[in-house]
Amino acid sequence: MPLFGRVITAMVTPFAPNGEVDYALAERLALHLVAKGSDGLVLAGTTGESPTLTWEEEYELFRVVKRAVGNQAKILAGTGANSTREAVAATVKAADLGLDGSLQVVPYYNKPPQAGLLAHFRSIAQAVPDFPLMLYNIPGRTGVNLWPETVAQLVASEGNILAIKEASGNLEQVAHLRQLVPSARLDIYSGDDGLTLPLLAVGAVGVVSVASHLVGERLQKMVQAFRQGQPEIAGGLYNEMVPLYKALFATTNPIPVKRALELAGWPVGVPRLPLVAASPEVDQILRPVMQDLHLLA
Repeated sequence: MPLFGRVITAMVTPFAPNGEVDYALAERLALHLVAKGSDGLVLAGTTGESPTLTWEEEYELFRVVKRAVGNQAKILAGTGANSTREAVAATVKAADLGLDGSLQVVPYYNKPPQAGLLAHFRSIAQAVPDFPLMLYNIPGRTGVNLWPETVAQLVASEGNILAIKEASGNLEQVAHLRQLVPSARLDIYSGDDGLTLPLLAVGAVGVVSVASHLVGERLQKMVQAFRQGQPEIAGGLYNEMVPLYKALFATTNPIPVKRALELAGWPVGVPRLPLVAASPEVDQILRPVMQDLHLLA
């Protein structure tokens, strides 16, 4: 079993009607996700609306969810930033809170070169040498692609960089990374639900998922079927979930998944501005797909 498990949910942050974080609901949702197939949870990632959470809100979220879940699942803190100093300080705090690891996104907007990425991630890793880190490559949001060669250098020099969430959408890049870094040294996770099965075929160990809010158990079955040499079962489950993958990205994440959770009976609230509530058009996409998969409340 990989350190962080095989199905990790990038958990939404629930908001009360007044727009404040609903910590009690976050605890209940976390326990529900763990009971329904999640080996781990990422808190305050992109799906958790990290850009509009304060650091104080994030730290409290880390505290309450870790307290609720305990050792039932791995809890990873989304403590990446496009300021190295901020990322270091937040990651040190997450380690002090007793979490199980940290998700470190490629710095966004300022578009550092590969040398800057090396220095950034090394600074974070060396500040918490005993704290496991998962890198996060998502060029579509950050504007920078973390090269496999750069990841290989980081893994070779920093013993606590143990995993990567790959959301470049480039199968060849992931296959090249697997060639450069052995599976015993780096766990590769799909950062895109729709590419999980193809990425398993080129060396990924699992997925950091949005869809697992709704179909965590099915995702676990798919991953396990693939691992057990049952490609037809894995492929059948994958094809069954494809319409949901598409529906959950009908507009900017996490707008659709928050609406889907509402439809499934979880009042997680609407996203904070500048994101907005799901439109009627998104509703029209989600409802029939969720009905077909028996996910409506």
